[in-house]
Amino acid sequence: MTAKSNPQDQALSIASPAGFDAQAVPIHEVCIGQPKLAANTLSPLSLRNRFQSPPVWQPEITDESRQVIAANIISKRQAAGKVTRAAVLIPLLLRSEGLTVLLTQRTDHLHDHAGQISFPGGRMDPGDSDPNATALRESEEEIGLDRKSVEIIGHLPQYLTVSGYSVTPVVGLVKPQAEYVLDTFEVADIFEVPLHFLMDPANHQVRVWGSDQGGRRFYSMPYENRFIWGATAGMLRNLYHLLKV
Repeated sequence: MTAKSNPQDQALSIASPAGFDAQAVPIHEVCIGQPKLAANTLSPLSLRNRFQSPPVWQPEITDESRQVIAANIISKRQAAGKVTRAAVLIPLLLRSEGLTVLLTQRTDHLHDHAGQISFPGGRMDPGDSDPNATALRESEEEIGLDRKSVEIIGHLPQYLTVSGYSVTPVVGLVKPQAEYVLDTFEVADIFEVPLHFLMDPANHQVRVWGSDQGGRRFYSMPYENRFIWGATAGMLRNLYHLLKV
């Protein structure tokens, strides 16, 4: 959905300005000193138990979602029937050396979030019964993930984007496949990151970007030659918050 420049949607105009390079935005702080996860927290059994019996915890509202809420963008678009409901799968691959997170690199020509690193997923279709169905269908279409290999263990709070999406993150334990069949129109590449790396707050960077139109803070989690940031990093931060309690 393209950001328009009318006054009531002004917050949308800072979503993805032409030529925006998130990696060039200065690091404001690194989350060193925040609580580290216990050693056994990232086992499949611990994750299942945490989602089945979640503690009282406080999700983190990123600047992106906060600006959407403050500008009442989602409510306005709901009233106009223009909110796009979506779901992504956070695939936790069952590796012998520990869980890894399967991520996609989007192609550069896409209309929304081109070139960014994301979870497999997309907008809900009328035939989808719930966010689980959307996440599984989209993962199958985008990377050829066999839905029979996915054990859905829970959800994270909805994530609101300035591009008008209300995204449900669906968390699943996944048996790795020998190969994946990519939809090359949407997905340029796939790769894995150890879950323990992404859940270590010492690897969570806060970057602050400003312009004449405003500014915002966003998270990034660089890994090797990959730059994970924005909504994907924001969802991973909420998984960290759920598990650290």
